[in-house]
Amino acid sequence: MMMTARSRNLRLLSLLFVLFSASTRAEQALEQNRAVDRVEPPFWWAQMAEPNLQLMLHGDHLANAQVKVDYPGVTVTGTEREENPNYLFINLAIAESAQPGTLDIQFRGDGWQQTVRYALKQRRAGSAQRQGFNASDAIYLITPDRFANGNPGNDTTADTLEAADRSNPSGRHGGDIAGMRQHLDYVAEMGFTQIWPNPLVENDQPEYSYHGYAATDLYRVDPRFGSNEEFREFVAAARAKGLGVIQDMVPNHIGSEHWWLQDLPGNDWLNGTGTDKGKFEYTNHARTVHMDPYASHKDHQLFTDGWFVDAMPDPNQRNPRVANYLIQNAIWWVEYADLSGIRVDTYAYSDADFLTCWSGRLMREYPNFNLVGEEWTRQPALVAYWQAGNKNRNGYVSHMPSMMDFPLLYGLRDGLEKPESWSTGLVTLYEALANDVLYPNPNNLVILGGNHDMSRLYSQLDENLGKFRMAVAYLATMRGIPQFYYGDEVLAKSPKQRDDGVVRSDFPGGWAGDKTNGFTGKNLSAEQTQAQQFVRTLFNWRKDNKVIHEGKLKHFAPIDGLYVYFRYDADNETNKTVMVAINKSDRAIEFDRAHYAEMLDGKSAARNVVSGKQSKLNNLVFAANDAQVFELH
Repeated sequence: MMMTARSRNLRLLSLLFVLFSASTRAEQALEQNRAVDRVEPPFWWAQMAEPNLQLMLHGDHLANAQVKVDYPGVTVTGTEREENPNYLFINLAIAESAQPGTLDIQFRGDGWQQTVRYALKQRRAGSAQRQGFNASDAIYLITPDRFANGNPGNDTTADTLEAADRSNPSGRHGGDIAGMRQHLDYVAEMGFTQIWPNPLVENDQPEYSYHGYAATDLYRVDPRFGSNEEFREFVAAARAKGLGVIQDMVPNHIGSEHWWLQDLPGNDWLNGTGTDKGKFEYTNHARTVHMDPYASHKDHQLFTDGWFVDAMPDPNQRNPRVANYLIQNAIWWVEYADLSGIRVDTYAYSDADFLTCWSGRLMREYPNFNLVGEEWTRQPALVAYWQAGNKNRNGYVSHMPSMMDFPLLYGLRDGLEKPESWSTGLVTLYEALANDVLYPNPNNLVILGGNHDMSRLYSQLDENLGKFRMAVAYLATMRGIPQFYYGDEVLAKSPKQRDDGVVRSDFPGGWAGDKTNGFTGKNLSAEQTQAQQFVRTLFNWRKDNKVIHEGKLKHFAPIDGLYVYFRYDADNETNKTVMVAINKSDRAIEFDRAHYAEMLDGKSAARNVVSGKQSKLNNLVFAANDAQVFELH
């Protein structure tokens, strides 16, 4: 029987439909067999200074996938692999002409295919030229878990290991981003212009996870603090009140529960040969090895490659993919959250060449930005070694604009705590400043009286309110960028020996039901109220005084427990002069005009910045056991 043309066409259409349906079902089956489960960075931006971007993708047997991108201005320049077949690294070149949008990254492997949509976002206007924190700023350091609990609903979450337990000094107490945001007005009214929270990224460790220094996901805010979006909104809310936000970052170590360790990309992603005891060494903390011409290779290797503790694995930053990951992560947070600075934890413990690349890349992306590194040492030469512009004898080049001035911290604490003699007391503080000759830019160092890793300032100074006022006056008027630790303004206490859980105590009034409230002043003692007002007055005064931000410094050697220094304008037209007198003795001391004559040309009167009292210079008296700040006229 012969088929008609119509029947042949119908049969052909039927066959085509069957083939098309089978093909569609096969493609759907392939698409359902999703291989890519994580892409980092999760998105990026167009028109960045560095055109190259490396994506890290994780998924089941992903490494041999073929990759294709068809997007104007974006080119796949290559792929890289590690030993673990579940990782693939894609190198992209993003031309200046590439416009914001969504690009499709197409993957095809053995028996599977997938398309990942990747966002290339529009940068904020002026992002590249953002102004970092500087000497006109004053930083308020917060341990978020211990500051204020704005959202009790996130104290314990289903997707994290450690629950809240406020009774445990080493446990989580419930402070969060919402709590910090609720008290932005307090921070601003105290005279501070920058907020530095301890790390907010996920620390999903089984215990002791509140401090933030054992990250388990570098792209996610810990849900017990809030969300990524809440952090970004917090930064925006802070900016609206004249406050910048500095993010605390830790390239040197991660947490033992970091998601990498559930499926480690390669055997050389961590220093050592594994995460079990005996397969890695502990750091020797020999921080001088980088600049020491006599240091052994072994000591250098132990310092850089050694772990802090078992719970903090040490990434191998000599692996270029590890280094790229950490560099891009820092840039991602700056761009995403609109930061005004980065503080780098345990700075010198990282690989030195990596640090050059890390700091150089950030400063290339943001030329007016600021980065401050932690080098916890009494040796100023070691702090200077890491500051940008230093002429290191071994040729090492750093791009870090700022470092924490720990040598001056020890000069301050020792100078105020120890008795006066020819070699102890205020002379220690006086001599510490002479080390400024070593620094490329001493005015960009961050000065401090305490932080989350040491005893509370008031306790270290034997709970002497006069000495506390001396420390505050010094921080508010000295060259550099002052950093103040939350709660010190209400005389928070701790043992003199390090006790982190107590040092990082809950701010009074940060939790519902607190009997004392430092934010409102409720039930503060007379001394606490006086201390808080002293801090508030000086730091608000500091905000508008360019002579403190940029002025010159001259100091006079301490005599009989009296240390006097001057901040004065380099511009002779304004001729503004501030005099600071720290009288550590137990007696009032009359002002000796002849002794300080070189700083008093044309000056006849003084206004006490705190009390507002006006005095003739010839009648001026420095109060016993106190610090006073005067504007001279």
